[in-house]
Amino acid sequence: MKIEIVQRPASSAARVALDAGEHMTAEGGSMIAMSGDMEINTTTHKKEGGGVLKGLARTLGGEGLFMNHFTAGPDGGEVILSTALTGDMEALELDGSTPLMVQRGSFVAHESSVDMSISWQGLKNVFSGENMIWLKMNGSGSLIINAFGALYPVDVDGEYIVDTGNIAAFEDSLTYKISKAGKSFIASMLGGEGLVCRFSGKGRVWCQTHADRNFGASLKPHLRPKKK
Repeated sequence: MKIEIVQRPASSAARVALDAGEHMTAEGGSMIAMSGDMEINTTTHKKEGGGVLKGLARTLGGEGLFMNHFTAGPDGGEVILSTALTGDMEALELDGSTPLMVQRGSFVAHESSVDMSISWQGLKNVFSGENMIWLKMNGSGSLIINAFGALYPVDVDGEYIVDTGNIAAFEDSLTYKISKAGKSFIASMLGGEGLVCRFSGKGRVWCQTHADRNFGASLKPHLRPKKK
């Protein structure tokens, strides 16, 4: 599986080349184009089928219910993937040692050797205004994530603070807690910052420059009800 990110950073797409018989899993609706002999199998979890409850749990994390599994023909082939919101994409390599936690809407695709599970992060996410469920990526192999806007990594060694809406992914070696951005909740809300994630430990966080909830809020005053 070879991945090339093209048209970056504002309108990125991932061109994925597969060897003969090789397969990959992608979020439903992410395919732009593919080779003519590429086979698609659609399930709620793994390629072999099943996992309805895991599929339903994934929807609570902001992802779709169905996953598409692409298998290349005898001559190999390619799949081109993109996402609903414009922004950058990144191909990451998991080495089997540190799982990766992926935020709502940031998952695009993964190699067959990578396993996706649902991670419940406890009550601290209930009050964050974000999803309560993260996608936990385990194993060794390639993974594609996307961002709303630019995507950039930050290496944390100690403590680092990120707005809850600007997290694309982070290494599971980091711990975090949800807290107010300012000295008080009123000051945090009035300042427009609200709640943040205070990461601690050693690991990497991938941040996105835009938050979809802020983008949606900026559009709301300009939206008018449809006339009957």
